[in-house]
Amino acid sequence: MAREADDKRNFALREESGEETSVFTGKVPRQAALKAARKLDPSESEDAAPREEFRLRERGTHKLHIYEGWAWREAAPEDSPEWMPETVTEANVAKQGIEHLEGL
Repeated sequence: MAREADDKRNFALREESGEETSVFTGKVPRQAALKAARKLDPSESEDAAPREEFRLRERGTHKLHIYEGWAWREAAPEDSPEWMPETVTEANVAKQGIEHLEGL
């Protein structure tokens, strides 16, 4: 079945124990991975941010997307709305690969 252009996909954050703790939504895996990376403990700068590996299982499939992610704090843009805090969390990810799970 073909996926519509605006279809969102769900990706579950998978812990090492195999437990799935959170679900992130996006049109593509990287979009969900960026949302997951923003939940990491942020550093003061991108250069100082430790890289952490995490895995996202695409719901309804046996695909496990593996990412390395990092997060840091940054000053909010000058044109930010009043309700936005003075510092915001930024994140970046690098895809490490895909695994196919057996027996789900």
